[in-house]
Amino acid sequence: MISTRIGFAGVGRMGANMARRLKDCGFAIATVFDANAATAQALAKELGCASAKNLQSVTALADVIITVVSDDRAMKQIYTGGLLVGAQGRLFITGATVTPAIHVWVEQQCNAVGADSLEACMASSITQARQGTLYLMCGGKPAAFERARPILEKLGESPRYIGPAGQAAQVKALVNMVMNANTAALAEGLGLGDALGLDLAMLREIFAQTGARSGVLQTDGEDMQNRDHACFFSAAHAAKDSGIALQLAKAHRLRLPLAAATKKQYDRMVKAGLGELDKSGIAELTFKGRRGQGRA
Repeated sequence: MISTRIGFAGVGRMGANMARRLKDCGFAIATVFDANAATAQALAKELGCASAKNLQSVTALADVIITVVSDDRAMKQIYTGGLLVGAQGRLFITGATVTPAIHVWVEQQCNAVGADSLEACMASSITQARQGTLYLMCGGKPAAFERARPILEKLGESPRYIGPAGQAAQVKALVNMVMNANTAALAEGLGLGDALGLDLAMLREIFAQTGARSGVLQTDGEDMQNRDHACFFSAAHAAKDSGIALQLAKAHRLRLPLAAATKKQYDRMVKAGLGELDKSGIAELTFKGRRGQGRA
């Protein structure tokens, strides 16, 4: 057993699988916390660790605290809600996709109490979290990255240091912006192919051998065709993350019409009650006869 005690704040599907992976690798998972107490209690029983009653208890029981929450608001809530009480000497690793400014703020808050922090932005999903094959982009002080490296290397094959706090989040925003646009374009291509009466399996094979090839073709193409939208990365998160990129563009007076159009499509999904479908569910808006009816 590795002596470093690890605590988790936020154990939804990503956080829980990261905790399971580290437990399998010999790390001591000391405690877990979630806003949904039942979720934390179930995972704590599975892992044989404490289910923290509050955030202060997470920090008291752990040397390294990994936070995996959904957005800027949730991040601020946990860091002002007791997580930094008695935090001197601790290392906080933030795994959520939030705005770069929040990661800078977290570093400032941690440093003020004598703690270290590192953003570890994840460009992968729940399967990779369980397998330890996450692609991790990290930002913060080099010393914090080196301190976190033994943990990060068990979660991802080659954690990459990007630069100071906020920079990894900038890169992650661009990764998701491009991924979301590719997903929306693929849904339109397959939707139009279906309307033309083309064999979609054949079409996907040709896409894969031509300039239409993309990562989302491999992960989402068949799911779009079969309407299998079991969630690995939700449409609601796609809308949020495209929005982060658009905020960055606005701050630099840059227009991104494709990113804006993509966000509008994912916003449509959320408004239609489809936000918890996988991002592949955007095909429901482009195929004729589906929920979005495929109409312009």
